[in-house]
Amino acid sequence: MGDLLVSNVISIDGRLIGPNKPCYIICEIGINHDGDLLKAHSLIQVAGRSGADAVKFQAFNPEALVAAGHPQRDLLTPLAFNESDFRHLQAWSREAGLTFLCSAFDDGSVDILSHMGMPAWKIPSGETVNYPMLAKIASYGQPMIVSTGMCNLAEVERAVETIENTGNHQYVLLHCTSAYPAKPESINLRAMLTLQAAFGCLVGFSDHSLGINLPTAAVAMGAKMIEKHMTLNKSDPGPDHRASLEPGEFYQMVVGIREVEAAMGTGRKVPSPSERSTKDVARKSLFARRDIRQGEMLKPDMVMAQRPGTGISPDAL
Repeated sequence: MGDLLVSNVISIDGRLIGPNKPCYIICEIGINHDGDLLKAHSLIQVAGRSGADAVKFQAFNPEALVAAGHPQRDLLTPLAFNESDFRHLQAWSREAGLTFLCSAFDDGSVDILSHMGMPAWKIPSGETVNYPMLAKIASYGQPMIVSTGMCNLAEVERAVETIENTGNHQYVLLHCTSAYPAKPESINLRAMLTLQAAFGCLVGFSDHSLGINLPTAAVAMGAKMIEKHMTLNKSDPGPDHRASLEPGEFYQMVVGIREVEAAMGTGRKVPSPSERSTKDVARKSLFARRDIRQGEMLKPDMVMAQRPGTGISPDAL
């Protein structure tokens, strides 16, 4: 493994990701547009107001992705966009102040996205063990975001070796549980730390659980990237809507993540400047229990500790 060569700071579309940098938040629209380009536009606009850094879609050719006769092909066919559609999505993302990202699920879709000048590549969990396609994408030399759902550590290791053998050392590994929705007891957030320890790289969390608690917890544990699905309506029919956040929830997740980051601090145990006024009120000073004559020798029973703490501290007794 080339751990010493792994970049601990990467740049996506000018946004630095790494230690002491804000968590990079990806709004995963995926196929929640239901094949409707105007609905996808609406989702991008909402994502732009959510505080996310990037918006992400999925590129696939159902005939190349799914074997003939399998019901998945019929499910995915009406959800597929073409290159023209993706160029519209890319332009709309820029207008909304978002970086356009897209997962590719087949070689033809990789070619389409490469023509569009992707600033980074997202590898979906199902393609992480598709090592030939992984090597092809890695050879472009762009940062890679690799989801590791359904993978064991050995499979992730081979994926990392595949990427690094192309000379590409810019990648983030996202811990993920590929269930929709994923129950909290199946998430295993500590596995994210295992990935970090094993490969010495940036790590994050691609979340399919319900709600916003687990992404904020992941950030407190050191995630430098969060990916979460968003939908306009969780009740819409489709495979991903139920495990997604509605716009207001997504905004609250972003707010929560930023609050967690602000609260992490430096780790030094020193009083906060904001505690100064509380310190004066909550701590005590030494006060006389009775009148003390000039020259009289002080004894412990002649003084007592009382608020406020603006005088001689009791530790001087």
